[in-house]
Amino acid sequence: MTIQLINPAGLVEPQGYTQVAVATGGRMVFVAGQVGQDAEGSVAGDLAAQTGQALRNVGIALAAAGATFADVVKTTVYVVDWRPEKMADLVAGLTSAEMGKPGPTTVIGVAALADPHLLVEIDVIAVTA
Repeated sequence: MTIQLINPAGLVEPQGYTQVAVATGGRMVFVAGQVGQDAEGSVAGDLAAQTGQALRNVGIALAAAGATFADVVKTTVYVVDWRPEKMADLVAGLTSAEMGKPGPTTVIGVAALADPHLLVEIDVIAVTA
């Protein structure tokens, strides 16, 4: 299975993600939205901490399906009370060494998530060999 990441001429050069991903030769893995809550139910503190925990949870879910962050072709991030100044915390988490360079990523501002303590939710689509 191969994933080709493309930033086409004519589109803005993105910061922290890629415009297009082309995946060939594999099976698709869909990971439900993961939040900044650990296995014991504790919610991490601020947006950066919750983003880190949500990504750890995504990693656990991917591993259960035989996938890794290298197999991710699409990421969607839901952020409570989104403002552009929150981007630095998100980009820091999304471009962590664990995740590598993400492919196409969509950030969506939302009024709230399922629990009022949650600040971010991340879901991904992966393609494995």
